[in-house]
Amino acid sequence: MNYVHRELERKFLKMNDNFKAVLVTGARQVGKTTMLRHLAEGTERTYVTLDNNAARRLAQSDPVLFFQTYKPPLLIDEIQRAPELFEQIKIICDESDENGLFWITGSQQYKMMKGVRESLAGRIGILTLYSLSQREKAGVILDDELDFSLESLLKRQKKFEKNDIVKVFNHIWAGGMPAVQNMDSEMREDYFSSYIESYLMRDAAGSGGVTDTVRFSAFLTACAALVAQQINFKTLAEAADISEPTAKRWLDVLQGLGIIYLMKPYENNELKRLVKAPKLYFCDTSLCAYLSMWLTPETLMKGAASGNYFENYVVMELVKNYAYSKSKANICYYRDDRAKEIDVFIEENNIIHPFEIKKSANPDLREVKKYSVIDKASLNKGAGGIICMCQEVIPIDRENCLIPCNII
Repeated sequence: MNYVHRELERKFLKMNDNFKAVLVTGARQVGKTTMLRHLAEGTERTYVTLDNNAARRLAQSDPVLFFQTYKPPLLIDEIQRAPELFEQIKIICDESDENGLFWITGSQQYKMMKGVRESLAGRIGILTLYSLSQREKAGVILDDELDFSLESLLKRQKKFEKNDIVKVFNHIWAGGMPAVQNMDSEMREDYFSSYIESYLMRDAAGSGGVTDTVRFSAFLTACAALVAQQINFKTLAEAADISEPTAKRWLDVLQGLGIIYLMKPYENNELKRLVKAPKLYFCDTSLCAYLSMWLTPETLMKGAASGNYFENYVVMELVKNYAYSKSKANICYYRDDRAKEIDVFIEENNIIHPFEIKKSANPDLREVKKYSVIDKASLNKGAGGIICMCQEVIPIDRENCLIPCNII
């Protein structure tokens, strides 16, 4: 597979000019190393991976000698395997006026991030890379920020092909792991089986102290069955035959490894009776489909869970967009104790953009009436709509549009 331009490159290079070290976190095999090695081409930057036993032992036992052997500018891969390096990186950063001394990758884990924040605060920029977005796979480079006004959406859709449900579910089923993109069903199953055994189980044991691989595997499958739903720890615990506290700890482990994304419910003092439980999404829809045994895009598209996978796909496209863009946003969902729910709130610059997510190409336009809850709470409501399988942007009213899912 040829190198795919990553949207995070812009932000990474800008951060490199302003920090002495830059850390790119994310799940295993999403392309962190490939991106950084691509950006390092033609430079004198040295590369070392701590998956290498000899390099890791040296890093753990003698960090000073490690940096005499591997001098900056340096790309260090999988630094969570030798957190002993952080203190020495701090010393080298403090002795130099240069920025961009260290490029670091890490499969994000709480233990590692704690070490980063304690040792390298103010010296390091931290970014997250996810698996390939639909935009990256399509080779669409967007200069403009995501703007939900009618004018901006009409301009944006010109850069994309017409929305097509078969293509969308091919993307959902194939996910964004670079290595999987050109694999057939048989090889994809072998890849994810190996991914879970080689990386996920090992990292879960190393970072989260997970020793019961049989129950952890059952827990992982139970998470996939709850995709795009509110977390129910009782259900997860029963499915894996573990206690609820263990289920909570293991969910933290999966989140720390970049396997799942937990979307928090909206919180506001004016809106009473709001639920507290987050919703569970998989960072890569293909891994989720593998765990639930959806063996082809067609069976997934026609299956009972297709709407859940569609929602997962849209949510993660939004997450990736804001992880790589200039502007930051809080992505959450709304649900009250009367089960009134709005799929996504994007809170940006103190303005809430509300969205429903529907697999239909012709969803019920009355869905947007639910958004009045924002007005009742005297919050600032911005442009919103229904993200769906429609083929073109269509205004619903002055504030809302039908938005083709493939242009977000």
